[in-house]
Amino acid sequence: MPKVLVSDKLSPRAVEIFQARGIEVDVKTGLKPDELKAIIGAYDGLAIRSATKVTQEILDAATNLKVVGRAGIGVDNVDVPYASQKGVVVMNTPFGNAITTAEHAIAMMFALAREIPQANASTHAGKWEKSKFMGVELTGKTLGIIGCGNIGSIVATRGLGLRMKVIAFDPFLTPERAVDLGVEKVELNDLIARADFVSLHTPLTDKTRGILNADAIARMKKGARIINCARGGLIDEAALKAALESGHIAGAALDVFEQEPAKDNPLFGMDTVVCTPHLGASTSEAQENVALQVAEQISDFLLTGAVTNALNMPSVTAEEAPRLRPFMKLCDQLGSFAGQITETGLKSVRIEYQGAVADLNTRPLTATVLRGLLSPLLESVNMVSAPLAARDRGIEVLETKTETCRDYHSLIKLEVTTERQTRSVEGTLFGDALPRIVDINGIGVEAELGANMLYLINEDKPGFIGSLGTTIGNAGVNIASFHLGRADTEAGGQAICLVQVDGPVPDEALAAVSALPHVVQAKALSF
Repeated sequence: MPKVLVSDKLSPRAVEIFQARGIEVDVKTGLKPDELKAIIGAYDGLAIRSATKVTQEILDAATNLKVVGRAGIGVDNVDVPYASQKGVVVMNTPFGNAITTAEHAIAMMFALAREIPQANASTHAGKWEKSKFMGVELTGKTLGIIGCGNIGSIVATRGLGLRMKVIAFDPFLTPERAVDLGVEKVELNDLIARADFVSLHTPLTDKTRGILNADAIARMKKGARIINCARGGLIDEAALKAALESGHIAGAALDVFEQEPAKDNPLFGMDTVVCTPHLGASTSEAQENVALQVAEQISDFLLTGAVTNALNMPSVTAEEAPRLRPFMKLCDQLGSFAGQITETGLKSVRIEYQGAVADLNTRPLTATVLRGLLSPLLESVNMVSAPLAARDRGIEVLETKTETCRDYHSLIKLEVTTERQTRSVEGTLFGDALPRIVDINGIGVEAELGANMLYLINEDKPGFIGSLGTTIGNAGVNIASFHLGRADTEAGGQAICLVQVDGPVPDEALAAVSALPHVVQAKALSF
């Protein structure tokens, strides 16, 4: 039974979902790093919000951890690259609090435009300073959105509903999507120069950190206003303070800060700044949604292999998982076979999907091939870490798809190029479920791969099969099945033998087989 730790406060219904799915769950919130480190090795899954920090030290201690699920969007508190190296899937819930966060940004924009917090405080104090709080209308103003993804696109539609002109900067926003949303796609410098209100909705990365720095703020329209409900660190707070003091920027509404919890910040106390304590996702609906989603996603992954909203591996829906599972087994065998017979450094890998399999989601299949291929070379490699390991080692990975397949319903061909040569292995499914090897290096051979195999390249000479059987038998190894193929129809050419045996081949037996006349290569394989 998989075991999950919930280390941050989540809705009790999340625990109910884990239990209903047959997953053992412990709720231990408020753990200090050393406390988490001491117990994390017992868990397959970890469900968090923003309080738990999943660092390299924690991941090193998480010897059984397979998945981290973040109930929310940002994963700043998770070392995603290191999690990938450790083979841990990192998921988030990008849609559960999108509406709530977008609505908070709109609320902050209204509060900023009409100075509502300041007017509220003044009125509560009995001052009745009606003439002091002169706001501005939103209608007709230009709203500039930096980051037009899930949340940014919702803010865009709300802005359009307020009769604002909406412009957006997002490198991943396609022209077609911009037209569908009704926004104008612009470059960042154009947005900064034109917008009356700038709303940030981009993750915090090395490229976006300080996206509104002193230079960018100086190029904004005089009297512009800034809203940030995304991530602290997107704005240079010192530069913003200077621009507010000079009057170049009319105001700012901030839900996030460079350092959180933000109990001491240079922007606090300024009349032109509206602040909230990271409330973007703080509605009862959003908290319930993200908790339920992360519980379902972690459960699906641990029980069925379905991958949803992962940041470091291809997604596999619950519907796709059953269709992909037999192909993933085949891909693992193809990769493992090629990896075990490869003796020199890998240069490139080409995977060709032919027939019906080409219509499936092949990204996880490719990751599975790479896992199998690199497993003999690297310890603890899996679907998450294998593509990263291949990239880090300069191994070129190519994927092609062909709708037609000459002899089979589906065929997967793996071609591996090393420093010395190029080898290939092809496989298919029999009965849509049973993996079979059907070709090795251009030699047709139909074989089911068992737990222990003996792989041979030999010269096709009379008496060879008999001497091979005798040698294996003398070593006390029983043959379960025997598969033979040769390069051409004429005797005397090169042939391939795949022999399934009932146990591991002893080193002395392998040495004896290698010493037989006509043997070119002999390898003991395990699957």
